[in-house]
Amino acid sequence: MFWFLLIAMVVVVAAVTLVVVGGGDGGGLRDSEPDRLHDPLPEDRPVTRADVDAVRLPVTVRGYRMNDVDDVLDRLGAELAERDARIAELEAALAGAHASAMGGPGLIQDGPPVLGPVPEAGLAPGPGDRESADGPEVPGKTPEGEERP
Repeated sequence: MFWFLLIAMVVVVAAVTLVVVGGGDGGGLRDSEPDRLHDPLPEDRPVTRADVDAVRLPVTVRGYRMNDVDDVLDRLGAELAERDARIAELEAALAGAHASAMGGPGLIQDGPPVLGPVPEAGLAPGPGDRESADGPEVPGKTPEGEERP
């Protein structure tokens, strides 16, 4: 049994040596292709949440490939900046539409606001607190002296 295992091991070592050194197509082992980003972010449309979820960055000996990570982050940063600019533009248009609907162009004035006269006691007269030319109004009576209902 020992001789059988020894002969089998010699045959296996010889076969492997022939394949690696001189056998095959003569070119030896082909170079392996480096890992690349298989599914990059789409260039023809805006990036969606599904696109970001589907990104799988290739791993190298020391971690992720820096070029691929930089490309993905640059693209996402550009998309976010573009969307922020669009949101600001739409908010400005909405504010303009609100201003024109609420009061027209006179709503926003240049210069300081114009203030009216300030009541002396700090309280503005209400609708039932009118004074006539004859003097203050007496509660319960009209300026002509008649009883109020």
